Amino acid sequence: MDMDAMPAPSCVDSDTLADIEDMAEASGEAIQRKDKGEGIKINHKRKRKGAEQQEEHEEQEDQDNDTASFVPGRASIHVRTWGCAHNSSDGEYMSGLLAEQGYTLTEDRSRADLWLLNSCAVKNPAEDHFRNEVEAARRAGKAVVAAGCVSQGRPGADYLRGVSVVGVQQIDRVVEVVEEALKGNTVRMLGAKRREGGARGKAGGAPLSLPKVRRNPLVEIIAVSTGCLNQCTYCKTKHARGDLGSYPPEEIVERARQSFSEGVVEVWLTSEDTGAYGRDIGTSLPELLWRLVEVIPEGCRLRVGMTNPPYILDHLDEMAAVLRHPRVYSFLHVPVQSGSDAVLRDMRREYTVDDFSRVVNILRKKVPGLTVATDIICGFPTETEQDCDETMILCRKYRFPSLFINQFFPRPGTPAAKMGVRVPTKVRNAIFFSHCQDFQYFISLAGGEASDQGSERVLPVVLPL
Repeated sequence: MDMDAMPAPSCVDSDTLADIEDMAEASGEAIQRKDKGEGIKINHKRKRKGAEQQEEHEEQEDQDNDTASFVPGRASIHVRTWGCAHNSSDGEYMSGLLAEQGYTLTEDRSRADLWLLNSCAVKNPAEDHFRNEVEAARRAGKAVVAAGCVSQGRPGADYLRGVSVVGVQQIDRVVEVVEEALKGNTVRMLGAKRREGGARGKAGGAPLSLPKVRRNPLVEIIAVSTGCLNQCTYCKTKHARGDLGSYPPEEIVERARQSFSEGVVEVWLTSEDTGAYGRDIGTSLPELLWRLVEVIPEGCRLRVGMTNPPYILDHLDEMAAVLRHPRVYSFLHVPVQSGSDAVLRDMRREYTVDDFSRVVNILRKKVPGLTVATDIICGFPTETEQDCDETMILCRKYRFPSLFINQFFPRPGTPAAKMGVRVPTKVRNAIFFSHCQDFQYFISLAGGEASDQGSERVLPVVLPL
């Protein structure tokens, strides 16, 4: 599905304003939409009779009083973010924009006037946590603004009815949405940014130059792009982030330079697939990395984010050279997801186990001390015991120092959610854990190589199922 061409969702409450400009248009002012020049759809409340009409009139009076008494920049905001580094960066931008306008950010949600909830759509538990927080905010009488991939990909969810939403590519307008929510209005901004100058395709998103409140003042997370080129059958993030939209390299380099000048000592590059960066704008990840290396001060470091195997295969020699640079971490996160070609086909991962092995083999050979992290999905619907065995053989072969094991969750609207299950989930989980108990992964802190020798050892990162 072309996410760029998705229309605004039709499943919104009758009193939901389609965009912030509706406020002015509803009062008779002429509106020129800034981004697309599209017409604005306004959903008016239907006329009611008797007690219902009187109740609606009283509610409208209360809302008018809230609007009249509203003072911008005087409220306190609780911001909570779930999910990946990209989502964390979005949350930091939204916090920065709100703080710049005078709003007080608070960790104490009970003292906040509004909760800004930045959601993750990767797994069911993450959405469950988000939904619980939305419902808790409503029970507490708090204003709510939803952000992130769940509210972008499923704006029509029942628990989001009447909730204001700021889309993943509209975070630069979070202040407008927050202020309307504080007035009692419901506003939703879900559009995609387009490239400037009439160029075709989707832009990376909100400007990288926006202010931030960093969760770690020493680390700057820079999203080099949004979306991806894949169509993985299990992935819900695609529904929210859409197709690949890369930021121009000069904007990324300038953001890094600005961050270092503010005292940051590490820059982390992130996206849904860092390795695909630039394929939509005629450049590549290695070209970007060499430009970034030029602006990294002495004593500072750059970390490259997750890349899927297909988009790094063309650049292995250049990537190895970058990863050997003294101011770049010798680290790369390359998810394999399964050691079975049959399962990878069902996942539509667009590579084979041999492709993945080629990436690891060449980079380990050319980058001394390289740390390769990988991910595994346990319990994919078509995975058999033999498929699981093949995955464990791959893990034994490479003894990954960082291994993320994630249970498969059928995400609504994804092809994998409709696949028949060959082996019951409990059986697959038992098989996988039995394999995990067959061997242990150990890392020698001194040498950085996978080893079962030495007195200093750490376990890999393994996420519970």
